[in-house]
Amino acid sequence: MDPEVGANRTSVTEFILVGLVETEQLQSVVFVVFLFAYLVTVGGNLSILAAILVEPKLHTPMYFFLGNLSVLDVGCITVTVPSMLARLLSHKRTVPYRACLTQLFFFHLLAGMDCFLLTVMAYDRFLAICRPLTYNTHMSQTVQRILVAVSWALGFTNALNHTIALTTLNFCGPNIVNNFYCDLPQLFQLSCSSTQLNELLLFVAAAFMAVAPLVLITVSYAQVAAAVLQIRSVEGRNKAFSTCGSHLTVVCLFYGTGIFNYMCLGSEESSDKDKGVGVFNTVINPMLNPLIYSLRNPDVQDALWRVFVGRKSLT
Repeated sequence: MDPEVGANRTSVTEFILVGLVETEQLQSVVFVVFLFAYLVTVGGNLSILAAILVEPKLHTPMYFFLGNLSVLDVGCITVTVPSMLARLLSHKRTVPYRACLTQLFFFHLLAGMDCFLLTVMAYDRFLAICRPLTYNTHMSQTVQRILVAVSWALGFTNALNHTIALTTLNFCGPNIVNNFYCDLPQLFQLSCSSTQLNELLLFVAAAFMAVAPLVLITVSYAQVAAAVLQIRSVEGRNKAFSTCGSHLTVVCLFYGTGIFNYMCLGSEESSDKDKGVGVFNTVINPMLNPLIYSLRNPDVQDALWRVFVGRKSLT
């Protein structure tokens, strides 16, 4: 649905995405760099997914959730980067209104799902380390599927609410988005009508989608840390901290950039900084996640070796 046209107002039917750079020579560099980043990210995450599928040792709840995270990472970068690459090739920066809303919907769907999935992964580590005797009962295959399904449902609800709320705004004048993809802070700046209710919705959603999961993750890992410190075996402690450390690194990257991106709504001065944060959210984080989870994990490394070489690693 197109935005409504008010009295003496011209409805905006398309937006102009400024992109990361405006110089034509630099655009070629950006195209090559982001195409490489896209291929590496998709290849890395699909490799992790393949490793989890082919290696029986990785058929555990932790790696089931990690596989879902890999799917999310592929989706997150696919929502933003291919369309940016297409605009760089065609030298056309315009995006139809509906396409902009569609991109925004899927971006917030995947970001919301990410929030809850990271929380579920923290809960899984809490049960595995602090409640080992009842772990298999509390984290059965049925429970795993329910947790993932609920995460998708909550992410979908969040994205749908923001998208519907955005259609109530009037866009009647400027249509230049100072970013390389459509997102709420930049679109709020272009609205001719009040965005107060939309910003309130974003604030409430942030409390539910970001603050609450972050608190749960912090509480879970505080108890995990206390339990790990009681393990007498140095090897056991190192293995537990290694597994949890990978997840905590991903959590810090995800929440750190996400909070920075939305804490200064309506600030035009922060627009150029938003581009850098957007690159982290949509490109750097999905590209780093496979590396973070495989760097100190011999089980994943062996499984990846089987995927690419076809036999077990000699190490």
